[in-house]
Amino acid sequence: MQMELREIITDKNIKSPVSEAYRTLRTNIQFSNIDQKIKTILITSSGPREGKSTTATNLAVTIAQSGKKVLLIDSDLRKPRVHQYFELPNTRGLTTVASTNEEYTSLLCKTHLENLDVLTSGPIPPNPSELLGSEKIKEIFKKASQNYDIVLLDSPPVGVVTDAAVLSTIVDGVLLICASGQVAIDAAKIAKELLQRVKANIIGIILTKVPIHEGRYYKYSYYHSYYEESTKIEKKKTFFQKLALLFGVKRKEKAM
Repeated sequence: MQMELREIITDKNIKSPVSEAYRTLRTNIQFSNIDQKIKTILITSSGPREGKSTTATNLAVTIAQSGKKVLLIDSDLRKPRVHQYFELPNTRGLTTVASTNEEYTSLLCKTHLENLDVLTSGPIPPNPSELLGSEKIKEIFKKASQNYDIVLLDSPPVGVVTDAAVLSTIVDGVLLICASGQVAIDAAKIAKELLQRVKANIIGIILTKVPIHEGRYYKYSYYHSYYEESTKIEKKKTFFQKLALLFGVKRKEKAM
């Protein structure tokens, strides 16, 4: 079966606005908690197809480009995707280490980036949640955090299965992905509550799939384009405001 390939924009087009957004995210993570050093970060979402694997992969590349040593672990043991971005085999990986006496270092995959290694998920097990909650998994992550500057974990959606909630208890921080125009506020709220129940440290909310429209301000189409874009912006602002209120983010109003 042919592997589905996925593009890593922060590697293919480092000057794009999207790549710049990932660099901004990288900076925000670095200053997210000055008192506590964040080394292991779980990336999850409220539901499927919100862009968590894309975010995890591009964030890993961006951090590696800054000179830090990064390990990206595919801990989505149900629908793994990370290996597709790097065109890697997935016959052995995290599940192999968790169920054998092999060291995780023996199954690391080198990427073309000097500072970025990948540990794929390995074969899909019959009991993902139980495996991820095992002492062996905790030991793997602990060792990895000692050998790398940052360890990123791509996990299943927290609103669908318990895997992400289980993993969130053994990492330093959690990034929650919310897809614009796709995730409902109620779904984001449930995801937040599920993470809070296990006392997860939510260090950020990432809004994905925000449409980027090129301006078409020519002759008679100027007014229509401007009005159309303004309406969309107002709708997005309303969504952002609800999301900000949900997660307790306070925004300072500009002085008039």
